[in-house]
Amino acid sequence: MDDSLLQVLTVPTAPYPDQRPGSSGLRKKVHVFQSRRNYLHNFIQSIFSSIDLRDRQGSTVVVGGDGRFFNRTAIEVIVQMAAANGVGRMIIGHHGMMSTPAISCVIRKYKAIGGIILTASHSPGGPDGDFGIKFNTANGGPAKEAVTNKIFQISRTIEEFAICPGLHVDLTTLGKQMFDLENKFKPFTVEIVDSVESYANLLRNIFDFAALKDLLSGEEHINIRIDAMHGVVGPYVRRILCEELGCPVNSAINCVPLEDFGGQHPDPNLTCAADLVDSMRDGQYDFGAAFDGDGDRNMILGKHGFFVPPPDSVAVIADNIFCIPYFQHTGVRGFARSMPTSAALDRVAKATKIELYETPTGWKFFGNLMDAGRLSLCGEESFGTGGDHIREKDGLWAVLAWLSILATRKQSVEDILKDHWLKYGRNYFTRYDYENVDIDAACEMMEDLEIMIVDKSFVKQRFAVEDKIYQVEKADNFEYTDPVDSTISRNQGLRIIFSDGSRIIYRLSGTGCDVATVRIYIDSYEKEQILKDAQVMLAPLATIALKISQLHHRTGRSGPSVIT
Repeated sequence: MDDSLLQVLTVPTAPYPDQRPGSSGLRKKVHVFQSRRNYLHNFIQSIFSSIDLRDRQGSTVVVGGDGRFFNRTAIEVIVQMAAANGVGRMIIGHHGMMSTPAISCVIRKYKAIGGIILTASHSPGGPDGDFGIKFNTANGGPAKEAVTNKIFQISRTIEEFAICPGLHVDLTTLGKQMFDLENKFKPFTVEIVDSVESYANLLRNIFDFAALKDLLSGEEHINIRIDAMHGVVGPYVRRILCEELGCPVNSAINCVPLEDFGGQHPDPNLTCAADLVDSMRDGQYDFGAAFDGDGDRNMILGKHGFFVPPPDSVAVIADNIFCIPYFQHTGVRGFARSMPTSAALDRVAKATKIELYETPTGWKFFGNLMDAGRLSLCGEESFGTGGDHIREKDGLWAVLAWLSILATRKQSVEDILKDHWLKYGRNYFTRYDYENVDIDAACEMMEDLEIMIVDKSFVKQRFAVEDKIYQVEKADNFEYTDPVDSTISRNQGLRIIFSDGSRIIYRLSGTGCDVATVRIYIDSYEKEQILKDAQVMLAPLATIALKISQLHHRTGRSGPSVIT
């Protein structure tokens, strides 16, 4: 054997029972990946084994992450295993970092077979934080349930994995690196790319950069404040907003990615991005935004910290969609929202006679509609908004969409949103998260709640709180039949819909080995009273939601961990 050839090994291993990927991949504490023998290797091998060998041979795979702790360690293992599993080329972000939207962009640009995203999104980082692995398929979007189920089944029976332990990649140098393996005729190629440039070029073909540059650095420019929260999107903000569109460098903060996100929770909401909210209060800035760790979520603020609720954000973009040149060329094929998201988007769809899809939570459902040419714009209440330019939600895209609206309408964020409410009415919306609830108590509560609401006698029941009376019109466990491939997704959340269109939704998520998060979503429509405090307006429905579920009694929790 030629000593210059890198050796490929087959290593025996034993399966783990807990490697089921959720809608956002496999997420665990860092110490799980560090302390359990071959835990990372098993899952990566399960991903590669889920791809037919004929498709895998010589293929291109994209890899990148949000820069959190354990990112580089995982990338070295992934590259070594990709080479041993027949992959021909790996495209990796510089320093191993690439935002989730950019990975979707790069997968599509290079016609890769898929991509492995190393992120736990908005969860904390660092040695004591979280780490996650997500597999995106050739369309650039999250793997469908059939694929993730296959990965899980392989992980439960895995007996060995293939690896090339002598292969070491330099993540710091842009360009190609070639490696000769003992079992391959062609060299294995690793290409370290500037992912910011590929993504920026995509955005240049969507937005009017000249108009945005005038808005941000022209004679009558607005002042903005952008918080990257020490996540991966920082370099994208600096390159696109500051260097290309002319924002002052000091208008972009926390733009250096850190393995622990500076000890903060990289979640773009009013609680975790409180420093940004506080800096907006004095009116110095006209527009503010924050992003999560991997750059797919966003929060939009106006002057004095005026907050734009995520369901309203996507509705405003929909109503002003032709402020974005891309949609002037492509037209608008459809709108979509996840089921728990407020019905604000529905009202725009109805007025514009554009098809509206209500899907389960998870971007893969949107991706299927986009691939079929049925969907142009979509959003989820959990600070996710995106278009059909890629197959992931896209925080920076959403910010440029809002800035395009400001450039066209010459109004403030607050005035634009208030005008929207005057035109369509307002869907008051909130979500209560009860985190770290005992899994058995949570499941039992949800089972009993479902039995109660699906009983025929529950429909037409009336609930009174103070001077408000709500009558149940429909109650079910949401089920979705995909209009593209007719696949059915069941048990997607318990819905109670009242005769005035108000809704209470219960979902169980984030289930670990012994704890879960119970989420209650409340959506109430008002045509006239559009400028009230949301929590005050939603208080009667919140009271009903707790009364029906008996959540406090059943879980022992006196209040939610987070309100958004």
